[in-house]
Amino acid sequence: MNCLTITGSPQEIGTQLGRAGQQAWHQVLVHTPLWQRVMEQQNSAELNELARCVELTFPDIWQELQSLAVGLNAPFKQVFAWNCRGDLFSSTSDGCTSLAGWTETGELILAHNEDGLPELYDSSFLVNVIPTHGVEFVSFAYPGSLCGHTFSVNRYGIVNIVNNIRAHERPQGLPRQILARAALNAVSLDNAIAVLRESPRSGAFHHTLAQAGDPRIISLEATGSNCSVEEVERVLGHANHLIHPALSKIAQKITASSAARQSRINQQLTEQNFLSKKLMLTFLSDQYDKTLPIYRQSPQDPDQENTLATAVFTLSSQQVQWEVYRKDRNHAENHHTMYTDNHYESVAQDQAS
Repeated sequence: MNCLTITGSPQEIGTQLGRAGQQAWHQVLVHTPLWQRVMEQQNSAELNELARCVELTFPDIWQELQSLAVGLNAPFKQVFAWNCRGDLFSSTSDGCTSLAGWTETGELILAHNEDGLPELYDSSFLVNVIPTHGVEFVSFAYPGSLCGHTFSVNRYGIVNIVNNIRAHERPQGLPRQILARAALNAVSLDNAIAVLRESPRSGAFHHTLAQAGDPRIISLEATGSNCSVEEVERVLGHANHLIHPALSKIAQKITASSAARQSRINQQLTEQNFLSKKLMLTFLSDQYDKTLPIYRQSPQDPDQENTLATAVFTLSSQQVQWEVYRKDRNHAENHHTMYTDNHYESVAQDQAS
């Protein structure tokens, strides 16, 4: 995948991020049915309230959003509405499957299929963000969207992989993508949990969180009305619906794909006490169910989603190593190392022939 490095103030970061997605925004994204549906809400009272909450709570992210619109050469209301799509509607074309556990040598290992609109396969990218003031991070990025709601790792070795949750209730609060962006600034695992748990929110997400040097893996399901935080004990598999017992009464939409993927993940993990990169890739490349596979490549996918990238993170005491796989399931297109002992290095290597 293409990997960009952008630096500067919130305004400069937003503008550069927008420019990176400008062509796809105007030539691809605006022609999708989901975009058309979201744009019908750009002047709604609900969206205006979401905007007020963001501007008051996260002024730096608000500036980044405004500059994102500048870089995209698009109206701000449209860009803001797109970044609130999961708060405006209970069901959107954002999928994903996540796995987490430990290797036999005691390292933490997390992996994630990023499932999204198939039309964005060629225009999604990796971005290495180095702010003038704030926390450096590397993230998968969609054209027209802030970073943080896909898969990412920041300067403090915090890995955050995110799954769409289709909860019916979406009260007034902060948009879920803005909270995911705010969590990129966390300096500790507990800090990231607090950002995601304690802020009033509208839309729902599941976050799998871990940090280099911290022995915990956290599964966090957050909705507009409640939040459940569980510490993973052995292995974790998560698709696109709430599975924590504490949130069993929350009304949600469970698509056939999400149900099938969760069932298949549970089956694969039943006998596993430890995980490895090879196992992670095998599980996330699974197409045992021809109609509703984990690795999604069908133009007829019922949720209008395909797997755009697969990331595998391995966390040790002072670094996070991670690889990104796409069509070639055996060779990484990109790999990075994030060191957390007072220095930072990110190296992307294109291994495509």
